[in-house]
Amino acid sequence: MNFPINELPNIEFKLNEPLSKYTFTKTGGNADTLAFPKTRQELVDIVNVARDNDVKITVIGNASNLIIKDGGIRGVVIILPNFNQIKIDGQKVIAEAGATIIDTTIAAQAAGLTGMEFAAGIPGSIGGAVFMNAGAYGGEVRDVFESADVLMPNGEIKTFNHDDMEFDYRKSLIQRNGGIVVSATFALKPGNKADIQAEMDRLNALRRSKQPLEYPSCGSVFQRPVGHFTGPLIIKAGLQGKIIGGAQVSMKHAGFIVNINHATATDYMDLIHLIQKTVKEKFDVELHTEVRIIGEDKVGEVRANS
Repeated sequence: MNFPINELPNIEFKLNEPLSKYTFTKTGGNADTLAFPKTRQELVDIVNVARDNDVKITVIGNASNLIIKDGGIRGVVIILPNFNQIKIDGQKVIAEAGATIIDTTIAAQAAGLTGMEFAAGIPGSIGGAVFMNAGAYGGEVRDVFESADVLMPNGEIKTFNHDDMEFDYRKSLIQRNGGIVVSATFALKPGNKADIQAEMDRLNALRRSKQPLEYPSCGSVFQRPVGHFTGPLIIKAGLQGKIIGGAQVSMKHAGFIVNINHATATDYMDLIHLIQKTVKEKFDVELHTEVRIIGEDKVGEVRANS
């Protein structure tokens, strides 16, 4: 059933909203209802009303490592750009779920706190980073994570500590318990501001030189298979530069798929499946997606392996 927005008249909602406006790939179908809560209480109210009316909830964060299918998302989709506060408390950084990882690393550097440099260029939100145990250049969220306040499906906000989170490669407990990250606390160490900035600059330069940041993309598409590197496998399979619709295997980094010409999510999905099929056939290596794929296929579309 549809989310009864009339029960929460003070909260901002958009109906039948194109999610392509919010994703880094610039693709994705419509949300039946898109909600923009401004406070914890508003977020709790949305969860409670959705639960009481048996309406599915989806949180999309900053939508940087995400593909939303062209059929869109039923129920209510929650996005948290208003949850963007970042605070420093001694050697800890406390960031709300909608704050960007980049802004959080900038705040840590300004406070002379080291440990988050690895995340300086990750384009996601704090909530998504905790959800996915985001990482880059040898670091992961779990390396600095202390705790998170999480809104549970029953409307209760619980605090989860590091050992509660069951972090693994691009995985956390939040992916299984139905919770919504509200804020997270990271435990850092004192450092030299100039040295911290220099490391952030180095990693950002490395990212710019190797990743296709000039095009819309969903970030790294595949997990690294044991004993292999994904990009070289795709190159050896003869698929670098391969185009389906408006989506292309990046010429700069074959582990990325970029939107070069009004791509659809279906273009992305078809290219992902072609890569997986070809690499399996040629090298007997299974590529598993790192990017999160959600939503429904477009009406009338028949897909295999979706």
